Amino acid sequence: MVIKMSGVLYIVGTPIGNLSDMSPRAVQTLTDCDFIAAEDTRVTLKLLNRFGIKKPMISYYEHNRREKGSVIIERLLAGESCALVSDAGMPAISDPGEELVDMCHAYGIGVSAVPGPSAFVTALAISGMPSGRFTFEGFLTQNKPNRIEHLKSVSNEKRTMLFYEAPHKLPSTLRDMLEYFGDRRIALVREITKIYETVERTTLAEAAEKYTCEKPKGEFVIVVEGAADIPEKEYTLDDAINTAKSLMGEMSLNDAAKEAARLTRIKKSDIYKALQEK
Repeated sequence: MVIKMSGVLYIVGTPIGNLSDMSPRAVQTLTDCDFIAAEDTRVTLKLLNRFGIKKPMISYYEHNRREKGSVIIERLLAGESCALVSDAGMPAISDPGEELVDMCHAYGIGVSAVPGPSAFVTALAISGMPSGRFTFEGFLTQNKPNRIEHLKSVSNEKRTMLFYEAPHKLPSTLRDMLEYFGDRRIALVREITKIYETVERTTLAEAAEKYTCEKPKGEFVIVVEGAADIPEKEYTLDDAINTAKSLMGEMSLNDAAKEAARLTRIKKSDIYKALQEK
């Protein structure tokens, strides 16, 4: 009896603007797979035509991911191989492909990566902003309360933050960021790898003012400086004494001096001595 093995889901990165960035391995994978799951089949058809690839496609995007996800899984379990692509960049990153990959792991279906360009990593690399530690925040939701909650939740984030934004929403996003982050250094990176690629290093205040009057064009990655460390307060002996006094109703003089020393970093012996003299 022949037991048919399940197929493999290939996560294939595609160019984010310049078709010359398509890797030979990505071309070969799209050529060899049984079918392609595409975010927008019209966009992917242009890519396939560019490289002379003819392959059946199935649409897989945010609003049909559950229905089509089940269809894709069934075909993979039957032994077919599938290449998952987004309109641009690496699938499954801020993308419904994440759910399909999770389903494949749950069903024991192999998942293999064919790496390609990623807009946020590329934007960070050319922004000149600190890149040792960073956090990718993706797109902010259009729902105002959820949007504000998102910004509030990362307002004290010390790592460099990266956001995706469409041009028509950029002005309001910059104003919201200014309100909840304060004025910080940013880099606005747009049209990455395309002819009008630009890196605009500015501040949230300057950018919010500029794009209130000027209509932005192109898809943006907003690279935002992390929150600055708040300088630690320097306490005086009087501060330490007052702290100890406030604690003496709950603990002994010795314990109050010890706790005040921990909180203010003033020597316990100095605090204790001062309390005895008062």
